[in-house]
Amino acid sequence: MKNYHTHTARCGHARGADEDYVITAIEGGFDEIGFSDHAPMLFPPEPNYYSNFRMRPELAQDYADSIKTLRKKYENEIKINLGFELEYYPDLFENELEYLKSFGIDYLILGQHFTLNEFERAAAYCGSKTDDVRVFNQYISQAIAGLETEKFSYFAHPDLINFTGSMDYYRERMYHLCKRVKELGYPLEFNMYGFIDNRNYPNRDFWQLAAEVGNEVIIGLDAHWPSLYNEQDVFADMRAYLAELGITPLEKVNLIKP
Repeated sequence: MKNYHTHTARCGHARGADEDYVITAIEGGFDEIGFSDHAPMLFPPEPNYYSNFRMRPELAQDYADSIKTLRKKYENEIKINLGFELEYYPDLFENELEYLKSFGIDYLILGQHFTLNEFERAAAYCGSKTDDVRVFNQYISQAIAGLETEKFSYFAHPDLINFTGSMDYYRERMYHLCKRVKELGYPLEFNMYGFIDNRNYPNRDFWQLAAEVGNEVIIGLDAHWPSLYNEQDVFADMRAYLAELGITPLEKVNLIKP
């Protein structure tokens, strides 16, 4: 088994030592994993914005060094990839990309948690309930623009946006998103953390659309603590959920080096 969505305690809301994730993954039967903690973001000095759900830049080198050390230590037991989960913020993306590449990363996954550039007054957290079609459409257009850079390996929790407006409109716009993602050749992630935490995602309406469009799907643990690597019953429940919709998830993803 493989999983490319793993966090570390450096983001401030995950727990457990880096090595504990690796050991538990091996015990759980995984032969390849990827660490993709929330990327440190190079925000402008003004308005002195602080993001409280990602690692700080001063922790990034320790993160990279730790994962590379574990990769070497466990090379005969499991393949370990180094990556980040990153938003597409148009004004920040180019500088951010060069910064993250300096750590020798293997891949990026797109996790669009905010609209605009996050620090702007009009930016919205995508997991908060909203019936504002402007926020909804900004999420969709920004995610598509991010994937169009061809720097990401897949789209994490694509149904994170918590739109509470017209469901007909939701289905229309999300069908457009699924279709464009398929055209671009990216898998969509069915997210385990949301599944076990009873979040607004996975959203069954979204996954019905993904099944209709024929999107490729990968299960991502979004592991915020090591024991998620050993939840065999949950893995079976997620596969059953997808099977009811006619979706067979991918066994692996071809990682794109940015």
